[in-house]
Amino acid sequence: MAQTINQHYRGSLTALITPMKADGTLDEQTAARLIERQIEGGTTGLIPSGTTGESPTLSHAEHGRVIEHCVEVTNGRALVMAGAGSNSTHEAVGMARHAHKVGADALLVVVPYYNKPTQEGLYRHFMTVADATPLPLWLYCIPGRSVVDLTPETVGRLAQHPNIVGTKDATANLTRPIAVRRVAGAAFNQLSGEDGTILSFLAAGGHGCISVTSNVVPELCAQLHRLWQEGKVQEAIALQDKLMPLHDALFAETSPAPAKYALSRLGLCTPTLRLPMVEPRDETKKRVDDALRSLGLLG
Repeated sequence: MAQTINQHYRGSLTALITPMKADGTLDEQTAARLIERQIEGGTTGLIPSGTTGESPTLSHAEHGRVIEHCVEVTNGRALVMAGAGSNSTHEAVGMARHAHKVGADALLVVVPYYNKPTQEGLYRHFMTVADATPLPLWLYCIPGRSVVDLTPETVGRLAQHPNIVGTKDATANLTRPIAVRRVAGAAFNQLSGEDGTILSFLAAGGHGCISVTSNVVPELCAQLHRLWQEGKVQEAIALQDKLMPLHDALFAETSPAPAKYALSRLGLCTPTLRLPMVEPRDETKKRVDDALRSLGLLG
């Protein structure tokens, strides 16, 4: 499986926003257009109902529907890695089984947040979710949101499970992919969760990136990975430099607020979020506008 995983789960994958109408309800028509834009832009995989998709404020029914709709629209033209994380193992198992039932290709399971499990608790949590379906599972480590880190040692233990095939690393620690490779093996798939670290992460042995920025510029994000894969390092660095102002602007405040604002400026969706998420401050909006102008996307 490992060779197939690393062949397919590489390059630019997008942590999809969840578009909403002005009244806060889900907007499936807009979601379908955004998915088509991702596929046309060369995105390898789509991640619905993740943090960028505002999963904490989606009802369970909405969470499941967002994944099902993504599978329907994508129709096999890109990989669908369903967000299936919870701080309740029982809930995460239910989400994983639903994702499998509706046809998702893989699972992204975040470190449980708020209740601060130990490394042993994390190990048992992920093993339980991995046992629940035959789908390949990626461990999502993001201490900035979950507080608890998933250590390389625990990743190494979890990598022994045949369904646990990779990680999304949002630590921005560029020694992490090296440490994980040493304990989990070179075949273990590693995806960055930090747009600004993409090339450095790839150089350290990573395989791709689950990106927020690719919501806004899917073609450029996919191009960056293609340049790297083709050995055009200097061209990739030049494109990275060009994208950095947008990366920085989209994380100037908590994601996905700046990303939704950016898409609204491009006429692709409303900037609507659900409380407690709110629209970015004016100074952040200006940073996003300036970044879009630097890429020739705004007049």
